[in-house]
Amino acid sequence: MWSYSFEVPILMILGIILLFYFSRPRLPIRRNRVFLQIVIAETLTIIIDVLATKACNEFDDYSLLWLDVINMLYFVAFFLRSYVFYRFSVSVLRITLGKKCLFSLLIKLPLIVGIAMAIHSMIFGDSGTKTYIYYVDAGGYHSGSMYYLVYSIGFFYVLMSFLCSYMFRNNLGRRREKYGIFSYNVLLLAGLIIRLCMPKYLIMDTLLFMAILVVFLAFINPEYFLDLRAVTFNVVALREHLEENKGNICLAPMGVVVRNYQEMRDIYGSAQIEEGLALIGKYLKQTFEKGIVFYCRNGRFAVLTSPKTDFESKRKVITERFERPWKSMNVELYLTVGYAAFDTEIGKHSTETFLNTMMRALEKAGSADGGELTCFGEDELVKTEKEKSIRQCIEAAIEKDGFELYLQPIVNAVTGKVIGAEALARIKDQDGKILPPGLFIPVAESSGRINALGEIVFDRTCKFISENGLEKMGIEWINVNLSPSQFIRTDLAERYASIAEKHGINPGSVHLEITEGAMIDDAFLQKQIGAMTEKGFKFVLDDYGTGYSNLSRLKKCPFINVKLDMSIVWDFCKEPDAILPNMIAAFKHMGFCITAEGIEDDGMVKAMKDIGCDLLQGYHYSKPIPAGEFAEKYSA
Repeated sequence: MWSYSFEVPILMILGIILLFYFSRPRLPIRRNRVFLQIVIAETLTIIIDVLATKACNEFDDYSLLWLDVINMLYFVAFFLRSYVFYRFSVSVLRITLGKKCLFSLLIKLPLIVGIAMAIHSMIFGDSGTKTYIYYVDAGGYHSGSMYYLVYSIGFFYVLMSFLCSYMFRNNLGRRREKYGIFSYNVLLLAGLIIRLCMPKYLIMDTLLFMAILVVFLAFINPEYFLDLRAVTFNVVALREHLEENKGNICLAPMGVVVRNYQEMRDIYGSAQIEEGLALIGKYLKQTFEKGIVFYCRNGRFAVLTSPKTDFESKRKVITERFERPWKSMNVELYLTVGYAAFDTEIGKHSTETFLNTMMRALEKAGSADGGELTCFGEDELVKTEKEKSIRQCIEAAIEKDGFELYLQPIVNAVTGKVIGAEALARIKDQDGKILPPGLFIPVAESSGRINALGEIVFDRTCKFISENGLEKMGIEWINVNLSPSQFIRTDLAERYASIAEKHGINPGSVHLEITEGAMIDDAFLQKQIGAMTEKGFKFVLDDYGTGYSNLSRLKKCPFINVKLDMSIVWDFCKEPDAILPNMIAAFKHMGFCITAEGIEDDGMVKAMKDIGCDLLQGYHYSKPIPAGEFAEKYSA
């Protein structure tokens, strides 16, 4: 006798999962569709299993035809369920088999054979040969000599899931997903083994139900893809949608951005601005009825809608709405809006490239003046692709010690002799060409690799000083740039002091250049410079004139030198005025030494000397050159 006491509670819990699933917005992607197929297949299998078990237990009360039909339906449902679980693995691994028709057919072949054998067993199972999956006679239901096909097909699809999971494991970005796909396949495998060993107990459906729970919690839970109180989808959902539909997406993107979002958040507070964003999200869903609205953080919305949409008319409608306040019981917000549109094909580039370009476009739209529709096309995507290539070059240089140290001389304005130098990093692209620092430095900053780069340059500089000696080259110090992200490290003083000690050099021979961007927090600035000064380091303020500093703040910091940014040097040389000379006079009165950057000709040399600059740096004297060439050129 078979027991099916586990089945009814499982059906009830499956119903609760479906109710919750349908109560939330759902992303129209393949994994969601296959999940529904899993639940439907499992529900049908359980129902048919219960009916078949009841009929087999009480076979005297049912006709042979009913026993044949209900058992045939059970085996068909069993095979379909195994195949659908495999298809879910394929969907979460983003494997596309559409163009591989032969392989796809081979994968379906066990399913087709199993269904055909189940139907064949129903039709011909009473012929007496008993070479079928099952047969029914006056004694009730019996397993046939080919019953092993049931387990063989189940094991085949589970093992195929394991194989695909291993081969395409890099397609799973989150640890939750990697553990999830392994766990539910282990449960499927355990269910088959238990069913094979203890066929009289229907425990397999309990294990398969646990597998469905793992699938739901690891991959399907709608909360993973929702934002703004479940009003819109989030950026994770946008990535999933773009990734799945890469190459054949039929929706066009448009960006709607709250301008000056951070300022608005400071004015209204985080709670009110979040409620206002939820109102905006609901409005956009109503405005783009056939589109999909995603919230990409920081006041940025991306809408995927029909390419036939009149974006200009939508822009006008949305702009008119933003002219009125966004009101609810707790909120009354006055906001302005920016727009971004994309006139290129989504599928032509990778998902990462398109998504990064879209985020940059939304950021620009949020800071642009006015509410005009800003279009972004192929040029921006190509730029993103180049940045990706540069990131790869940076990673390769860090891993393989591929950075080259270059030095640019700094000249005494009075004597014209080289007195110091600035250390600069150079890396090569895949073709072996030097990448301009204006290209790779911003990428290193945005990717978080500027810390590693800065420390490498400092280490190389200390090693260079140790091996060549400053006195032999007739210089007194070498400047090394310190990025704002490096400057905020609390262990900076200890790390740099240990590197200087390792190479046996005096920390005072390395002057650390920080930009005005690192001078936002006065208290931390003074604390950090104080800690570094105690270790023997000296500081130079770089790129003065491009950031936040003023004379009052500079007075509090023990800088030994202020470097004028080349932009204000060039502006003065083109149109002299009294501002820069007075500024330099004030610096000199405060005891600062002054360096002018960007010197390119004799006229600029004379102009900067006349207004009191102490040091000069620029292509007029030398471009940055390899450290070895510098040592050879300037050694006595």
